[in-house]
Amino acid sequence: MDEVVKIVNDIKAGNIKPIYFLMGEEPYYIDKLAEYIEQNVLSEEEKGFNQTVLYGRDVSVEDIVSTAKRYPMMADRQVVIVKEAQDLSRTIDKIESYVNNPMETTVLVFCYKYKTLDKRKKVTKLLAQNGIVYESKKLYENQVGDWIKRILAGKKYTIDPKANAMLVEFLGTDLSKINNELEKLQIILPQGTMITPQHIEENIGFSKDYNVFELRKAIGERNQLKAYKIAENFAHNPKEYPLVMTTGLVFGFFVQLLKYHGLKDKNPKNVAAAIGVNPYFLKEYDLAIKNYPMRKVSQIIGALRDIDIKSKGVGANALPQSDLLKEMLYKIFN
Repeated sequence: MDEVVKIVNDIKAGNIKPIYFLMGEEPYYIDKLAEYIEQNVLSEEEKGFNQTVLYGRDVSVEDIVSTAKRYPMMADRQVVIVKEAQDLSRTIDKIESYVNNPMETTVLVFCYKYKTLDKRKKVTKLLAQNGIVYESKKLYENQVGDWIKRILAGKKYTIDPKANAMLVEFLGTDLSKINNELEKLQIILPQGTMITPQHIEENIGFSKDYNVFELRKAIGERNQLKAYKIAENFAHNPKEYPLVMTTGLVFGFFVQLLKYHGLKDKNPKNVAAAIGVNPYFLKEYDLAIKNYPMRKVSQIIGALRDIDIKSKGVGANALPQSDLLKEMLYKIFN
């Protein structure tokens, strides 16, 4: 985040590099930086003749170099943005000769998503020497909640801890997907609003009663009736609640319980960080480790592995989702 802010501030100050190679597993910041350059380096009058967007699947490295070597028309510089540049991964090294002597009147931007260049290669070193190489790394799940709070604070919103955790639980670590949902809420809700679980349920489509979040809670409480009701709802909505996702999240829950059992230091301040959960939900885990001794947790993890294999069609003779969910809960509760 700090590196992104520095790049933006440098551009604002007129310290614009001839090449920006934006790469990495997290596409959100790659898109945001490319969008900022696309919108702010040239004036609206200059963009018509001097701003070009190319796509890696449609061009060769030679095409990119040829475009980058053009001179701007009635402007100090041109901007060339190569989106989906990862499609050129097999030939990207051919850019080396251009990178060694880039046009000072061209701003060449590569959006190289989901991959990174080998930092030991000459082309990567040249890119860093003559331009900017930015690696956008995936956030860990326990970092996403803080990211959500920062994004919302910048737009003058706050968020309830449970609502925050719900977003992470349901949307994972995909920042672009989370940001899209947050933008929907910002259209509906006035600035200064605290986003609550009810806002999320009503506007994003998560049911507060029937979701993986509540299933995990019911399992932790050993509330069998509620757990089976939620599982039945999942069975009737397999597209919204695919079994692979459900078993994966329940499996993750018991792995966290196993870690919790193994901790010597059970100070609440340290437990949340050690097992990777939002401190808001630590009470649920405190109850769950009382309901599931370590030996039982180990047995459940083994059973969930079997369910996961069956959910992928291995050795299960195409059992319906409802049967596999019931089997999962039976092995957890018995």
